[in-house]
Amino acid sequence: MAPLKRILLAEDNERDIELTLAALGENNLANEVVAVRDGAEALDYLYQREKYSGHGNGLPVVVLLDLKMPKVDGLEVLRAMRGDETLKHVPVVMVTSSREEQDLVKSYQLGVNAYVVKPVDFQKFVEAIKQIGYFWAVINEPPPGTMKRSG
Repeated sequence: MAPLKRILLAEDNERDIELTLAALGENNLANEVVAVRDGAEALDYLYQREKYSGHGNGLPVVVLLDLKMPKVDGLEVLRAMRGDETLKHVPVVMVTSSREEQDLVKSYQLGVNAYVVKPVDFQKFVEAIKQIGYFWAVINEPPPGTMKRSG
């Protein structure tokens, strides 16, 4: 049986993590989410290092990435992913409160697949996350062979 498609959520705000998991849960996706609290932990998960060594979950179907996080920010995570032959095809959606044009431009320059500004309104936030999760985890078809991580 094929493993469940995982979503990697890299977010340092506990409330936003809870809201995101609740929103994804409405599409029956909550059990497929791995939440990490900073960019360094996101890279550890992607590269199967530290506490994620040998997790065997393969690569996530999408990374929901906050822009401003401690240790390693979202742009650095994106830069590392796009510079890695194995990770460069994993879709990345920047989910951030930043409306700064420079953040938007830099994200697309580095190869982000989508840039979503977190709505302030709770219901709009939930709806946006539901749509993102449903599209990337259910509708989108990743390139063949991109769900596994070697080594």
